[in-house]
Amino acid sequence: MPAIDAPLDLPQPMRDALEAAYSTPPRAYHNLDHVAELLRHYDHVAADTGWAQPVEIYLAILYHDAIYEAGRDDNEARSARMAGDAVAQWLPGAGIDIARIVDLIELTARHGRHAPGDFPADPIGDDTRRFLDCDMAILGADPAAFDAYDRGIAAEYRHVPGWLYALNRRRFLKALLARERIFLDDGFHARFDAQARHNLRRAVTTKR
Repeated sequence: MPAIDAPLDLPQPMRDALEAAYSTPPRAYHNLDHVAELLRHYDHVAADTGWAQPVEIYLAILYHDAIYEAGRDDNEARSARMAGDAVAQWLPGAGIDIARIVDLIELTARHGRHAPGDFPADPIGDDTRRFLDCDMAILGADPAAFDAYDRGIAAEYRHVPGWLYALNRRRFLKALLARERIFLDDGFHARFDAQARHNLRRAVTTKR
């Protein structure tokens, strides 16, 4: 699970609790594989522009979906609280900005509604845009990976009537496609926008 260039080592009890959280309930998409994918994007940014707050971004990635129950509207807030409590318990005195981690995780509740200008034009704002784009980069993955993601989300919502899920999912994907910018950071926009729009157009025309 750790990034190639992880900025810190987690104490084993902290790691064990985090891994247990991502196994509950069983998940088809929002699992440790998803976290690993975000960490690959984290490594890419670290090797390119770099992160202004690498530790806080790293921990926000690790915890951003630690609590996830499909359909609930408080997953992000609960995950943020879990992250704050874990850092306070296991990494006291490490100089980590817990409030920043909490804020980043809570921002993921508004995916698809942020604009680049919502965050300041400074290194902290750049971190925020890139962190959020790491979580959205799956939209611009190759078609097979995007389709696996789409199937995984559907599996997590299998408790919802199929027609209702398809209606709401298509509405969400169409709203993303209609946005002037899907990705907030210029680098992510350049790398992923064209493929994301291709994937989204294909998805919204096949969902009934």
